[in-house]
Amino acid sequence: MKMALKWAEKAAKRDEVPIGAVLVAADGTVISHGYNMRENWKTPLAHAEIIAIQTAAKKLQQWRLLDTTLYVTLEPCPMCAGALVQARVGRLVYGATDPKAGATESLYRICSDARLNHRLEITRGVLEKECGEILTGFFRRKRQQKKDTSKN
Repeated sequence: MKMALKWAEKAAKRDEVPIGAVLVAADGTVISHGYNMRENWKTPLAHAEIIAIQTAAKKLQQWRLLDTTLYVTLEPCPMCAGALVQARVGRLVYGATDPKAGATESLYRICSDARLNHRLEITRGVLEKECGEILTGFFRRKRQQKKDTSKN
């Protein structure tokens, strides 16, 4: 998770919502990583998890990412949770919960829905405070920038 936080910091430096993800093999080898790039790439699909999944699939030359763990700083949204199921990721570890868009436990339970053909093991709250603080700090700065701009 510390590595995912470092990628989240890189996202923040690019003025992106600071979410980072790292996909790790069962033996602990880092396969891929990602961080939000929606603003820079001008696409709603450029979430940290999607980038990490796409990079891993390309690198491994397969779409099934069995026996992998995705570490991500924020609970995945519906799109990302669906991608985790589709990619057959074995385990999800996330930091902060997302009460507005979380789709693994907060609003929906996509990754553990028995009606789907794949379910993930889920661990939540890893470095939760640090993962939450990077997000709240980012949005606090954005609100302050907006105030400062509106004064001019």
